Parts: sequence; C-alpha cells; structure tokens
Amino acid sequence: MLNFVCRVINRFSNLYWRIMYRQYRNVYKIPVSFRFNGKDIVFYGDGKITCGENSYIGDRSSVHAANKYEVFIGDGCHIASNVRVFTETADADQDFSRKPIPSKYGNVYIGSYCWIGANVVINPGVSIGENAVVGANSIVTKNIPDGEIWGGVPARFIRKKSKLPH
Repeated sequence: MLNFVCRVINRFSNLYWRIMYRQYRNVYKIPVSFRFNGKDIVFYGDGKITCGENSYIGDRSSVHAANKYEVFIGDGCHIASNVRVFTETADADQDFSRKPIPSKYGNVYIGSYCWIGANVVINPGVSIGENAVVGANSIVTKNIPDGEIWGGVPARFIRKKSKLPH
C-alpha cells in the first residue's frame, strides 16, 4: 500500500512541476529547448528572465528577478543543481533594526556556454563571461571574464581555460 501511495504522490508531483515550468515559459522569455532538469526549480519576481537555446538548470535551483531588473542566461549553459541567482539582496552594511532594510540590486548576466557547478550562489550585479566555469559551492560576488575558471567563497580566479574555440 505504501508503495502505491508513493507512486501516486510522485505522479502528482511530476505533473505539478510540468505545469509550473510551462507557466514560467509563459511569464518569462524561455524557449522550448531550455530544459528544467528535475523538480523544485523556481523562477520568480516581477523582473525579466531571459534564457538561451539549449541551456538547462538543475533541480532545487532558483532564479529571482526583482522588478526593473533582469537575469539573462545565454545559449548552451549548463547550470547544475541547487544554484541560486539573485538580482536583489539585503545591503549587509546596514543597521538591521531599522526598517525597511535597504537592498542592493543589479542585473545578472550569464554568457553563453558557461558551466555553473552545484550549490553556487550568484549575487546581484554580476556578469559571467562566455565559456566561463564557476566551481561547485562557490559564491560569485564579482564579474568573471570570458573563458576563465573561478571557484571558492567568495569565488576567485583559478586559471584561464586552456581550450577555447578559435
């Protein structure tokens, strides 16, 4: 009986996420070739989210676009599981006892053919260049140039990629 209940719940869960992903395509600019790989992927906010062709994002990831701000994901991007992309965050250099807490805002640009590892956080106002790599468990606080590999907390330059398109 328990096995049957689990299968029913799983089917409803799969249906729920297919409906949500269809809704994201209607609200934001997401082509059919963009893949939602898994469940619990959330796109939200009143801003603009644009995704390129043949890219994907892994399960348990979220993309936030605050009003008047944009997240752009280029073509052929590989975004792993549990990645967080934000266009708004609290300004840490504030007195949090005073309300409202000021926020920092900024567009996020992820160039084409990037690879973003699992558990990465991408902060507001960051650009990641084409063909760049961000290692797993990194926090991106600065712009990353084309063709570079970065990683760590905060993410730092590791090296230039040795094989780039000519």
